[in-house]
Amino acid sequence: VQLQASGGGLVQAGGSLRLSCATSRSTFSSYNMAWFRQAPGKEREFVAAIRWTGSSIYIGDSVSGRFTISRDNAKNTVYLQMNSLKPEDTAIYYCAAGGGTYYYLTRPNDVDYWGQGTLVTVSS
Repeated sequence: VQLQASGGGLVQAGGSLRLSCATSRSTFSSYNMAWFRQAPGKEREFVAAIRWTGSSIYIGDSVSGRFTISRDNAKNTVYLQMNSLKPEDTAIYYCAAGGGTYYYLTRPNDVDYWGQGTLVTVSS
């Protein structure tokens, strides 16, 4: 599965961005999806996850109340809506797909496929 992430860029603190992650794979709808991020010098961090059905989501503590995740299985695309951005949200954001038996894809070791990453920079 090839995942193509887009939508990153430079935004001022308090602003919003929407990231997209698309694939041409027809089996996309059978994968649990997630977004992770990695800031310079830090480990990759879980951000948000969505079940393969799209029926439930799980948001990481550091972005709870500001970010949300959604998916459109007809378009083979998952989204990350980021509001009230802070400078500490600056990172490379990666979309991820997993087909395991866990309920939410939250651990990097459970990821089967990674997108190439898109850079989000939040200025103060």
